Amino acid sequence: MKGSELFVKCLQNEGVKYIFGIPGEETLDLMESFSRSDIKFIVVRHEQSAAFMADVCGRLTGRPGVCLSTLGPGATNLMTGVADAHLDRAPLVAITGQGSLDRAYKESHQFLDVAGMFSKITSWNATVTAAHQIPELVGKAFDIAKDVPGAAHIELPEDVSAQETNALPLEKKEYSHSCSFDEKELHKAIELISGATRPLIIAGNGVIRENASPELEQFVEAANIGVVTTFMGKGAIPADNDHFIGSMGMSEQDYIICGLDAADVVIAVGFDSVEYSPDHWNMDGSKTIIHVQNRHPEIEASYIPECALLGTLKATLRAMTSAVTPQEFPDHYRNIKTSMEDELLRYKDDPAFPVKPQRILWEVRQKLDREDILISDVGAHKLWIDCIQHLPLTPY
Repeated sequence: MKGSELFVKCLQNEGVKYIFGIPGEETLDLMESFSRSDIKFIVVRHEQSAAFMADVCGRLTGRPGVCLSTLGPGATNLMTGVADAHLDRAPLVAITGQGSLDRAYKESHQFLDVAGMFSKITSWNATVTAAHQIPELVGKAFDIAKDVPGAAHIELPEDVSAQETNALPLEKKEYSHSCSFDEKELHKAIELISGATRPLIIAGNGVIRENASPELEQFVEAANIGVVTTFMGKGAIPADNDHFIGSMGMSEQDYIICGLDAADVVIAVGFDSVEYSPDHWNMDGSKTIIHVQNRHPEIEASYIPECALLGTLKATLRAMTSAVTPQEFPDHYRNIKTSMEDELLRYKDDPAFPVKPQRILWEVRQKLDREDILISDVGAHKLWIDCIQHLPLTPY
């Protein structure tokens, strides 16, 4: 079979059902192979959209979303969405076409060092130089995209796509990804929490990625500790949970930062520094930090954890729930949440024009149910969107 046929079979072997992208001359063999498969190719108006759509698929399913472009400008258009997925730890596999290998050593129309560019915004990438390499390279790209998680990239030159090969997709095995924390670190963490006067949890995107929200909520209830989330961690704990205080914004001395300023022990659960720099909430490095994550912390002056529970979040949070004793919930945190709610309630019937953000948020919140998703563009208004979750939940 041709390399393109093998490539598509390997994608099917990984469970791929959708690919987002724009075809090009260098991907025609691949497109023809897609047409004979069960994979649905969704054509977009711009490659950047393809990458963002694949990004969202990865976030929602936990399995890599897939996007495709041709060489040169098609590949560079793809880069913004791929970089976003990589920074936000969303599993994604990007596929780019390329001119034939005999053009690689000389200047040629639209021939750019795409692999070199993508190496800066992915966990791993490679160029396929022979059709028989395809099964191993596709398998590796998907494994890395899921395990890191983040973006991976494969470049498929047009002549390799047309090569004949006897290779077949590799047998696919599913392995357990669980890993366990150190018991000594667990005891140390519990002692730090027990000795704290104002402990606070920061829940990050890792909680969402690992589907550990139920375990987080159980720990919060057992420990009686307040929770704030990052933007990417929204939904890690229900907004109507009494322990939920709010989400971090982007401005200095907002409600949530005032809460973090008062915290003496911060339990960072599934938190990545890229979500909200510790410089904003631990500027002087005085806070005791407990790092609860599946990988080693990103050390910086404002983020040097006193202890680290490195392991699968579900198992770690269950162990913490069994070991912790309830704390007294500080009035300071309760007052912060009340203040945010009161501000919005004061303006819910405000007739002023232009309409105040508080009034808009109140009206929108009345139409949102627990399962609804609100999507916001980037800008200063995003800080107001953050406030929408603090209003009382009301059914349709």
